[in-house]
Amino acid sequence: MTRVVYPGSFDPVTNGHLDIIRRTATIYDQVVVSVMVNINKKYRFTVEERVDMLREVTAGLDNVRVESSSGLLVDYCRREKFTTIVRGLRTVRDFEGELQMAQMNYGLAGVETVFMMTSQKYNFSSSLVKEVMHLGGDVSHLIAPTVLNRMKGSVAP
Repeated sequence: MTRVVYPGSFDPVTNGHLDIIRRTATIYDQVVVSVMVNINKKYRFTVEERVDMLREVTAGLDNVRVESSSGLLVDYCRREKFTTIVRGLRTVRDFEGELQMAQMNYGLAGVETVFMMTSQKYNFSSSLVKEVMHLGGDVSHLIAPTVLNRMKGSVAP
């Protein structure tokens, strides 16, 4: 069985994330979406809320599991026996940062990284979604309805 991990903060999960998850699920036997904790980031939603949102939007995907982890991604990969990480790329700028992380992950633990290009219609970040919504813009076409409802009910940082 080929298993991969798709890590991220998912704050909030967007249709772009969901697109990568769906496409990855057609290629691999099992996709584990891991909500990672980064102590340097300020989050709108708790880890538990982000896990719940991901479980809601991936409920129809039988080969997708959602969990959370903290610490180094490579330690998580070793512990859970993942040999491949999936990352979505929107722009060349994303690639520059992701390339360095991929090389570090491979150097530390021999874990490969597979890059998937996001679909053009999902070429935006979670941060941009939060900012647009905070300023009163309509983001309903960028996130799932359940995520939109949660965002409307939460207080922006």
